[in-house]
Amino acid sequence: MNDQIPKLGFIGLGLMGQAFTRRLCGLGYQVTGFDLNRAKVETAAGHGVLAASSAAELTARSDIVLLCVTSTDAVRVAVFGPGGVVEAANGGKLLVDHSTTIVQATKDMAAELRVRTAMAWVDAPVSGGPPAAAAGSLAIMAGGGDDDIARAAPLMADLAARFTHMGAVGAGQITKMVNQVLVLNNYAVLAEALALAEAGGINAAKIPEALGAGHAGSNMLASMYPRMVARDFAPAGFARQILKDLDMLYDLAKDLAVPTPMSSQSANLYRILNSKGHGELDGIAVLKLFDGNDSV
Repeated sequence: MNDQIPKLGFIGLGLMGQAFTRRLCGLGYQVTGFDLNRAKVETAAGHGVLAASSAAELTARSDIVLLCVTSTDAVRVAVFGPGGVVEAANGGKLLVDHSTTIVQATKDMAAELRVRTAMAWVDAPVSGGPPAAAAGSLAIMAGGGDDDIARAAPLMADLAARFTHMGAVGAGQITKMVNQVLVLNNYAVLAEALALAEAGGINAAKIPEALGAGHAGSNMLASMYPRMVARDFAPAGFARQILKDLDMLYDLAKDLAVPTPMSSQSANLYRILNSKGHGELDGIAVLKLFDGNDSV
């Protein structure tokens, strides 16, 4: 951390927010937290987060406000709704949004916040999930002005193994959609590979050992595939969120006139998975659609 430690606010204390704030408190930051679900605020208080009664109160007490919520609409409400960030924002404060949101909406909200309050906005979606957030090993891809990125960088160094400035506001969200093409399609590919291995009667658990040194090797083969073998679907993220991201990806690709046939097929699989009531499971639960022994 730098010598002048900023006071932090964190809006959104779900799976990611709990991991983020646990790490930040452990590093000695003063963190004020807010979530619409008071039970989540109480959980975060257990590792040192100070409670705020609104996003506005949190913003008034913070130099940098971090945000990690589940949808673009939730970001807008947190920032511009009653009791929102906008009510206490000023040019001396910085908002860093770790949510995955619609690109144009991100640009519009950032511009609106700056015009109304002079508060700057950095869009900084992440990859790695709660374990990486807790360990400070996230990949964070950011969009924002040079000065705003420079201000956020020391804090991001405590959260990320790699913090990359990708361009102006909105560039972080575009990069996150590229990430989702690479990651979410791979969930479906791993599930298909595992189903084939098990149907063929080989020791499916040895696939990472057998193939990891070749072109099939990846960190997802090493980390996600064994969880699939074990049918460990405890959520580090939710299947419902994956479907939301794939639908956002489709809309962005349509706007940019880029074909995304693989991602469209993955979206169909996750739409089925969610329709079967599995939206609260981890994304690797897409294996259920390939598993002849799975009854639900």
